[in-house]
Amino acid sequence: MNIKKIVLAFCITVCSLQPSLIQAQYNWKYKIENGKAITEVPQRPEGQESALNLSAPKMKVVRVAFVGLGMRGHDAVERWTHIPGIQVVALCDYERNRAERCQDYLRKASMPAAAIYSGEDGYKDLCKRKDIDLVYIAPDWKHHFLVAHEAMINGKHVAIEVPGAMNLSEIWQLIDLSEKKRLHCFMLENCCYDFFELNALNMAQKNVFGEILYVQGAYRHDLTQYWNEYWKKDAQDKLGWRLDYNKNFRGDVYATHGLGPIAQVLDIHRGDKMKTLVAMDTKSVNGKMHVKQMTGEECKEFRNGDQTTTLISTEKGKIIEIHHNVMTPQPYNRMYQLTGTKGFANKYPFEGFALSSDEMKKSGVMPSSDDISGHSYLSKADADALIKKYESPIVTKYEKQAKEVGGHGGMDFIMDSRLVYCLQNGLPLDIDVYDLAEWCCLAELGAISMDNGNIPVEVPDFTRGQWNKTKGYHHAYANAVDEEKAAADAMAFTIKLKEKGKKYWEELDKSKKKK
Repeated sequence: MNIKKIVLAFCITVCSLQPSLIQAQYNWKYKIENGKAITEVPQRPEGQESALNLSAPKMKVVRVAFVGLGMRGHDAVERWTHIPGIQVVALCDYERNRAERCQDYLRKASMPAAAIYSGEDGYKDLCKRKDIDLVYIAPDWKHHFLVAHEAMINGKHVAIEVPGAMNLSEIWQLIDLSEKKRLHCFMLENCCYDFFELNALNMAQKNVFGEILYVQGAYRHDLTQYWNEYWKKDAQDKLGWRLDYNKNFRGDVYATHGLGPIAQVLDIHRGDKMKTLVAMDTKSVNGKMHVKQMTGEECKEFRNGDQTTTLISTEKGKIIEIHHNVMTPQPYNRMYQLTGTKGFANKYPFEGFALSSDEMKKSGVMPSSDDISGHSYLSKADADALIKKYESPIVTKYEKQAKEVGGHGGMDFIMDSRLVYCLQNGLPLDIDVYDLAEWCCLAELGAISMDNGNIPVEVPDFTRGQWNKTKGYHHAYANAVDEEKAAADAMAFTIKLKEKGKKYWEELDKSKKKK
């Protein structure tokens, strides 16, 4: 092989291993056939296996590192100190003082201090450590993939704040890393762990609503009062990362809160799959206004519309409707509506169920009256009786402590606890890399649809042919004996860790007094 061929081969190899640049967005190849856009689906590399139902060896202790300690990350550190069988090994943020402040949570919990990393590349040094099992990733969106890629290349499981990936290039790279390295790639979609969603999912799985045909989800949240709070890198950064991202990229860039819980109800890639989507948006009015207010200059182009709506059909003949609007005045709304052949569930604008008296009786719940129809919401007494019978076992187990610890009303703590539970018991996680792919792909696929006159776009099969292999979505549980042993091991470790931590902080205080 001559020198030119050697150099070319080297360049191809290096480029294939590098994470996509922060600026490289929405550049995935697609073609239009018969009025439909079809994106390229890369073949699974030889010797690489599916990550469906992926499990890892049991961990007596989950050694975790946190990257990104701003709006969401610092709260996560505090929550984790309430979970037995974990150790916070390292803390990292671009700004060192934010990482240092999180040591206070460890001190309060009598846990030893963690190693501190900071700066633009601090996460890279952190990911090289050998004593980390899981990297918990919560910086700005543009760094979610970069940190996850670095962690997985270095053999770490990852838990990524939403959205876990911003484009199809990042999505496919995370899929390949999870499959090749046999590593969990968990997206921290807390709305899947809200009490109403968990209970409604359990009802749907028990056929209370019949066959679910049509679902709705959304992220409708006026962020006007928050735009100036998002992290800014320097004095030249007037917008902050989130408004800047909406300015530059079109599509539903934050679909996961609305899509995640309803995708689980529909068994997406566990018996059904998203097939085709069509996206539409309004013009930008308030988006441009916010840019002008924050920069003092007229905004001539703002890519994302004030309202984006995406319709998705599934292989089994279901319809999904997803909304994104962070620009206009309105009450917070994730919708979460399930329309079934026998009943209906709705979380926003208020929680409720609609079932007939006969369907309630078939579900094992005695109605307060025999003339209840699905035309109206159930009374509070009837709804409470339904919830009592079909309360999710996850809610039963974690609700009390979750409400005490907090995190969006407790759902964050349930999410973290379930993640640790599955790792400690060697179980498949509740959310896998294909969920991440499906819930994040609406951004680039929606842009393709809208940039081509709102044409249909084929949703790729991220499982590459195995979407119907698993029959039905479910949460994994260990048997009673294994679960009890894992819990006992976790508690025993935490007791010793707290003894060690107490001594650490006492000695540190003594050394400071001597100085």
